[in-house]
Amino acid sequence: MAGKVKRLKITQVKSGIGYAQRTKDTLRALGIHRMHQTVLKPDNSAIRGMITRVRHLVVVEAEEA
Repeated sequence: MAGKVKRLKITQVKSGIGYAQRTKDTLRALGIHRMHQTVLKPDNSAIRGMITRVRHLVVVEAEEA
């Protein structure tokens, strides 16, 4: 099917404690509120940019909807 939308499965694996407030705010903007929480987000440039900011705290997997 050509109309499949890709999504990203984002899981926090490391705590944001001790990092800059900007980093913590980025986690919140992604919808992550606690450790080992997983969220599904659309695969777009805005989300990819946020993931880049917190790449040391999260694990990302691609998923087809």
